[in-house]
Amino acid sequence: MSDKPLQDKVVLITGASRGLGRALALCCAEVGATLVAVAQTVGALEELDDEARRLGAGGCTLVPQDLCEGDAIDRLGAALYQRFGRLDGLAVAHGALGQLSPVGHIPPKIWEETLQLNATVPYRLLRSLDPLLRQAEAPRALFITDRAAGRDRAYWGAYNASKRALEALIASYAEETAKTRIRVNLAAPPPMATRLRAAAYPGEDAAKLANPATVAPQLLPLLLPTESRHGLCVSIGHNSLSSCPQQIA
Repeated sequence: MSDKPLQDKVVLITGASRGLGRALALCCAEVGATLVAVAQTVGALEELDDEARRLGAGGCTLVPQDLCEGDAIDRLGAALYQRFGRLDGLAVAHGALGQLSPVGHIPPKIWEETLQLNATVPYRLLRSLDPLLRQAEAPRALFITDRAAGRDRAYWGAYNASKRALEALIASYAEETAKTRIRVNLAAPPPMATRLRAAAYPGEDAAKLANPATVAPQLLPLLLPTESRHGLCVSIGHNSLSSCPQQIA
């Protein structure tokens, strides 16, 4: 395999300003990808741009955007079509915790925001970007989930519901694209030292958690043209490059 397997490939990554999204963007940059980095924080995106170009990215388009603005996602798809005519890779790495509390105590606004970011935004992205993926030679799409969300955890109602909705959405999309060139999968990383995790488990020893920088290289194969897996949820190990694929249910 070439040491630049994403050379001349256009890869869009959400949540690219920090955590796993940033780490995955840098992994893609290192193997030559032309990045479209989406996040809200302009300064963090500019820092990513500097680092990505140093690593050898084929280019970096910064998109400081609130993903809750659905019309802006539609405009993004149109702009990318005008500029590139296709999209070779899509990695949806943003996420929202919402509020950990009894279901009856979750404010409607928090419920709606959590479902919107974790489930509705991925739908809007696919709605806007699916035509561009279909124009690529070997399009790959990756969505980050949380296998723990499949368990009935007290106080995690909004987060669990949103992740289950995401998995159902991607399962349907995988069936719809089974006879196309698109290969789409979910990935479930181990507990990581991220801002979202710290909000859920304040006081937890971050040193005992996986570093996003070590998890991202394990996700990278799912975005390469050589990837053949489709419709799976790939569980990533803490300290190992091995993964355990499961059919999306």
